[in-house]
Amino acid sequence: MDKLNIYLGDLAYNTVGVSTEALPINIGYIASYCQKRFGSKVEFTLFKYHEELEKAILESPPDILGLSNYCWCQNLSQEMFKVFSEKNPNGLRIWGGPNFPLDIPSQTKFFKDFRYFDIYVPIDGEVGFSNIVEKSLAVNDTGIRNTVLKDSIDGCIVRNLDGKLLYTFDSTRIKNLDEIPSPYLTGLLDKFFDDKLVPMLQTNRGCPFSCSFCTDGRDAVNQVNRFSKVRVKEEIDYIARHVKKNVHSLFISDLNFGMIPGDLETCNAITDIQKKYGGYPLKILTTTGKNKKEQVIESIKSLHGSLALSMSVQSLDENVLKNIKRDNISADKMLALAPTIKESNLDTTAEIIVGLPGETYDSHLDTIRKLIDAKLDDVIIYTCMLLPGSEMATPEQQSKWKFQTKYRILTMDYAKLRSGKNICEIEKVVIGSKDLSFDDYVALRMIAFTLWMTNRGLLYNPLLKFLRELQVDVAGLFFQMVERRDDAPEVIKNVYESFKQATIDELYDSPEEILAKIQDDKFYQDIINEKTALNVIRYHHAVVLSKCMDEWTSYALTITRDLIQENGILNKKTEQQFSDIENYCKGRSHNPLGKDRMLTNPEFVFHYDIEKWLSDPTDTLLLENCKMNKPIIEKFVLSDEQFNLIDDNINFFGNTPWGYTKALKFVPAHMFWRKPVSKGGISTQIDDYTEWLEYTQFA
Repeated sequence: MDKLNIYLGDLAYNTVGVSTEALPINIGYIASYCQKRFGSKVEFTLFKYHEELEKAILESPPDILGLSNYCWCQNLSQEMFKVFSEKNPNGLRIWGGPNFPLDIPSQTKFFKDFRYFDIYVPIDGEVGFSNIVEKSLAVNDTGIRNTVLKDSIDGCIVRNLDGKLLYTFDSTRIKNLDEIPSPYLTGLLDKFFDDKLVPMLQTNRGCPFSCSFCTDGRDAVNQVNRFSKVRVKEEIDYIARHVKKNVHSLFISDLNFGMIPGDLETCNAITDIQKKYGGYPLKILTTTGKNKKEQVIESIKSLHGSLALSMSVQSLDENVLKNIKRDNISADKMLALAPTIKESNLDTTAEIIVGLPGETYDSHLDTIRKLIDAKLDDVIIYTCMLLPGSEMATPEQQSKWKFQTKYRILTMDYAKLRSGKNICEIEKVVIGSKDLSFDDYVALRMIAFTLWMTNRGLLYNPLLKFLRELQVDVAGLFFQMVERRDDAPEVIKNVYESFKQATIDELYDSPEEILAKIQDDKFYQDIINEKTALNVIRYHHAVVLSKCMDEWTSYALTITRDLIQENGILNKKTEQQFSDIENYCKGRSHNPLGKDRMLTNPEFVFHYDIEKWLSDPTDTLLLENCKMNKPIIEKFVLSDEQFNLIDDNINFFGNTPWGYTKALKFVPAHMFWRKPVSKGGISTQIDDYTEWLEYTQFA
């Protein structure tokens, strides 16, 4: 053929906001590589939004349709392939991405279950896809499908016209990644700098680890390859010059950012861009390195809080780590670096997974306790997903661990197509095993929600620090908040009950059950109205923040006071100290999302310098040594910068609980909560006894 018209799509749902907001750099790489190889013989059109792709197919179908395959777009891609097949039966349908089984029997079943595609490109897509294009260009007539599908193609799995699968196993990974022209610098991605998508940067590919739950744990992608430092710098600058003013974040798709040689230079380049372009990116979302934490710390500490250090431990149980092939990652070394991390003024996030092979209720609680004792800023607990392409999802592993599995709808991944058909994306999750009951799973999810609310975002740091100072078990606070929830304020009790019921109700027995149920327009409307198919933790987080944050803080404070009293250390001195901490937490957490939040600025009297106590870099300063000569009044306020940042993100994602949920993901923790300022802008000491009586509860 003289010229091929090719559509590429990395599709996202856009029903209630963009479900996956990353700019589609992946298909940009494929297009730029093919343009380099074939020049004017190929014409590419790139798509992110499925509505635009469907319209383009119906009006002017291409010769080749290539779509990415991730857990968040699998069914949507199949529907687009089906539309394309009806419009252009002779066109080629190419699928690629990590959401593809490892073992051949499961791959065979995959091809049987998903009928509307011809070729799968299982690893890095550039070479395999370009080999398909090369073969298509050699066809002399318009029937490229009949010709191309006769033989195998390097780097691909071909379904021939008789339905037989043709495999090749040659390595198709590109070692010198600069062989792929930059889709940014060539302008291929310019149209995606809209007011919906967040730019994504990639500096390297591959992962040296073999985690069995991850699609990047395969031997085929074990080697790490890099783009050049010069190119990365040029792309960062290009992104900063083109990003919309209401977009403040940057994705980095690297799997171990900060650990790979050259990452320090990338961080320095980002810092230079932040200075040059008014602070962008304000927040960076990536996965930091699993080993070499000293190197990771050095790499990211120059980013001034825009990137948190991730401790992706998944579990601290030695048997579990061995079961998931993470025993080559030193969790102990990670935790031992916690003091160094604090001294570097870096936020820390620890990620763990409930439902891993060999994990029990008690071992999971032990992992939580150890992470909290290590003073990490944020402990996030995920439900174990069985991802096609991961070793853990193979039939052998599922049988070995006697996984109890269910299915749930992926949040925001649903749509009504032009045909009137309702579709959604579905994930398979572990809700029990031979070592963990379903009741244990639900109980651990309740604790996960409590941690999400109470141990993240710096808000309750004084509460946790005070418990440590008094040598009271900090993890007990989170466990007790769940156990004593029947005694919580009614609104908080209702939140917990809603969370528990939603955790159970989101689970289904099969994908077919979900796909049948979603055809019911009433059920589909319930999804639209945020009555079901939610990210249960994030949704209830948004509910608390928007409706009952003051009550949540009061409940956490009540449990804390009880723990201190139960330990026999609540006396006149600790009572007054705790009163200051109560007021500090109440002030910082007050009305974070209300439309009137700039007008509701609470004031409290303080006898201790809480800020000085919290900011001690050695973390050894005692609160009793921070008592002031005279009490002062402080007011808790949000700055215009904080207000505008939160407002930009709420407007970006929508003024609904789920819109809040998405918005919070892109607001740095230090920008979210109120900050104390002295009344009148100066330290207002209270000299008059009557005035003091008005403020203090010790009258």
